[in-house]
Amino acid sequence: MALKTFTGETMQEAMAKVKAEVGDEALIVSNREIKKRTLTTPGLYEVVVEVEDNNRTQQPKRRIIDDLDTAKKDEVLLKISEAAKKINTLSKNSNMSETKNTSTNIVEIKEVQKEMQEIANTMKLLQSTIWDLNSCKRENLVIPPEFSEIYAIAKNSGMHKEHLDEIMNLTLKHMPLKMRNNPVTIKRYFNTLLRRIIPIRQERELSAGVKKIMMFVGPTGVGKTTTIAKLAARYAFQKHKKYKVGIITLDTYRIGAVEQLMTYARMMKLSIEAVVDPGDFVEALNRLRNNDIILIDTVGSSQHDKEKVDKINSFLSVNTFASIDVNLVMSATTKYEDLKDIYENFSILPIDTLVFTKLDETKRIGNIFSLVYDVKKPISYFSIGQEVPDDLIVASSEYLVDEMLKDVK
Repeated sequence: MALKTFTGETMQEAMAKVKAEVGDEALIVSNREIKKRTLTTPGLYEVVVEVEDNNRTQQPKRRIIDDLDTAKKDEVLLKISEAAKKINTLSKNSNMSETKNTSTNIVEIKEVQKEMQEIANTMKLLQSTIWDLNSCKRENLVIPPEFSEIYAIAKNSGMHKEHLDEIMNLTLKHMPLKMRNNPVTIKRYFNTLLRRIIPIRQERELSAGVKKIMMFVGPTGVGKTTTIAKLAARYAFQKHKKYKVGIITLDTYRIGAVEQLMTYARMMKLSIEAVVDPGDFVEALNRLRNNDIILIDTVGSSQHDKEKVDKINSFLSVNTFASIDVNLVMSATTKYEDLKDIYENFSILPIDTLVFTKLDETKRIGNIFSLVYDVKKPISYFSIGQEVPDDLIVASSEYLVDEMLKDVK
């Protein structure tokens, strides 16, 4: 049996040498600490491995990566122990003499603080290694430890695991090796990649004489009516170029919804029409055709209520003086599977863009990313609160990704 010895200042360094020269499948015979590390001198660790002999029967092996993880934990515990002893010594010395050797104590304390920060960073790396290893093996996805933090944050955001693994594969495939040693660089690269994936519908100024008609559809309770009020105020008063805005409501099923829009329209001095059937719809559009922008509210319905969705579709079949953009409004508090179900059932309508509301009511919006990643429809607006008109923002991939990758504990 041929044995080979590797040493390093840390167990992690020694294990890395084994992995580099012998490979992941090296059979470890022993590993030990030869010399303890102190604040002023490096440690010494030894790993002995058996070198493959093709003429011998192969024995069960431990993966080197498993021992590497153990080595990291041992190293962290050792650092914590040493730092704690040093802090205790400094504390005793400080109590004995508060003024004596003050400058020396300050230097030593700073050294300990620096070491404790290094320990905290290592602990954070170990803590965030939480992905499903069995799933990774099934998908042939091996995630290096330095990517564990960003993987954990993205998973915690509510992003669908299948999408996360696909994107992590892209990251590992295309990210330059020299960028992988810095967690900040890794997060920035991952952030940039996600931004490029998200489709966004840019808000553009209307050319002279051009009319815009926008219809808002979606389930009950997602905030379509309030979103329309916010957009009406935005177009009529907030933008650099002020537009003449008209409103049509098809939601005559709910008296409250009609009254709510009527109140907003009176406050903003906007024209409003209530419509029951497609014939009335054409007449209402013609009465409002002198407006630059017409916003249409529809009855909220379950995505499984085919009769109501078909009724909305009948309004889209009439001849109009301008094309109608159909905006599907959904709540950010809805889980990914239900968002997809809503989209699929409303997609009998010619959906142009997506609007997401209630972003202020959840800290996990990876579900939004997963939906747009899946259906490839652009987002136009985010509603981030109840205030009219302030709590409405034009969608951007930067905003979505930054909010999604906040380290929510």
